Amino acid sequence: QVQLVESGGGLVQAGGSLRLSCAASGSILIDAMGWSRQAPGKQRVLVAAITRGGSTNYAESVKGRFTISRDNAKNTVYLQMNSLKPEDTAVYYCNVRTAYGSAYWGQGTQVTVSS
Repeated sequence: QVQLVESGGGLVQAGGSLRLSCAASGSILIDAMGWSRQAPGKQRVLVAAITRGGSTNYAESVKGRFTISRDNAKNTVYLQMNSLKPEDTAVYYCNVRTAYGSAYWGQGTQVTVSS
């Protein structure tokens, strides 16, 4: 069983920055880690993902502004969000996939960007 604890959300003005963190507990090998977001009335979409080897993938809407990284020793994934826009407002969810193929989701953290 893997538990995910997210932190770092909050309220920020447009153009500002936030850094999200997600720590996975449990003695299990984590493969891919990532962040998705869900705005009110919209579907949850992938924002960024990173493999255990460090390969990254980003949604077009955040390329050049967001950076995903991870610390394998701590089973922690980060999302540095710069140049935030009001349209980035959403609940952000951490998700991981174990080496066995199981997927887990965090409880979500609210990010609100004011104009």
